[in-house]
Amino acid sequence: MITSTSGIAALGTVLGVWAHPDDEAYLSGGLMALAREAGSRVVCVTATRGELGTADPWTWPPHALAARRTSELAECLAVLGVTEHRWLRYADGGCAGVDPAEPVGRLAELIDRVVPDTVLTFGPDGVTGHPDHRAVSAWTTTAFDQAAPAGARLLYAAVPEAFAAAWVEVDERFGVYMPGYPVTTPADRLAVDVVLDAGTAARKVRALAAQRTQTAELIAALGVDTYTAWVREEAYVERSRHPSVAATADTAAPATAVTTA
Repeated sequence: MITSTSGIAALGTVLGVWAHPDDEAYLSGGLMALAREAGSRVVCVTATRGELGTADPWTWPPHALAARRTSELAECLAVLGVTEHRWLRYADGGCAGVDPAEPVGRLAELIDRVVPDTVLTFGPDGVTGHPDHRAVSAWTTTAFDQAAPAGARLLYAAVPEAFAAAWVEVDERFGVYMPGYPVTTPADRLAVDVVLDAGTAARKVRALAAQRTQTAELIAALGVDTYTAWVREEAYVERSRHPSVAATADTAAPATAVTTA
């Protein structure tokens, strides 16, 4: 298990696949920053522009919010040192209704081009239970099985049992999870469970603060210190590749990395 920030370099080239702007920062902001500091390549993929992510659609109609969240995500990734980003351009709230063949094909092609050592995404539960999160998990898992090189790791974002217990009041106060969630994970099943050092945690908070349409009110309500403590832990479980796919990958010729535009 990786439990220290110094262990993040072992993840190698990282490809993260997420549903909405801010998913990547909440679940892997520290990991991405540390990977970049270690000299690793990090590629981030976002399925939607999060155009429905507001309780005030009068102020933020979908087209306006999509544009704002696009610029906010660019600012966020710049703080984290991530220079490679891809949009899948699906509708916010509509991922579950997309024919999976298309996104799976696009992600498999990207995996073939990037040749990641580690792929990050949601688990089948979607962390919060959001249907877009669960759909992106399914797409990424299938694409990983089809295209990932031998030895690559697929890591699912997880909610550790101890974390859920410690922050239950905050999570309930702000409606972080859908009813019946989160699905928690015991410590002995985690592949990554890192509490970020102070500097990296502060950098992650700066990145999240850049996505101000989503985070400004929450940071103000909790205060920076409590908010920092709340987002300081990043945890993942490892999903084993399907045996038949793994056997095929072990005998296949290695893919060649191509720098993407």
